[in-house]
Amino acid sequence: VQLQAYGGGLVQAGGSLRLSCAASGSIFSIDTMAWYRQAIGKQRELVAEVNSGGRLLYEDSVKGRFTISRDNAKNTAYLQMNSLKPEDTAVYYCHFEKVRAPVGDKVRQYDYWGQGTQVTVSS
Repeated sequence: VQLQAYGGGLVQAGGSLRLSCAASGSIFSIDTMAWYRQAIGKQRELVAEVNSGGRLLYEDSVKGRFTISRDNAKNTAYLQMNSLKPEDTAVYYCHFEKVRAPVGDKVRQYDYWGQGTQVTVSS
């Protein structure tokens, strides 16, 4: 299983971006899909997550501006980011938890990280 994140870029303050993260490989189910970000000199932080039951969680500073969603048929998570601010500048990583996939004749469960995509918001 591999995660591929894309959709980052350079945008002016007030603009929008949509990030996508797709999991490839044979997958039975994914429990939680999440987006994290890490700015220079700061720790990685959770931005938003959605679990298999549809429960949503957002970091306080992005509430009302960012929307996380998932497409289970495509094993893909999305992060719609509106009203972007310079402080949103960071590398954004997707993280899929409890991914159930076949390994040989067994079913295993692992967590996976995407490679990161840079989001830069200019003032």
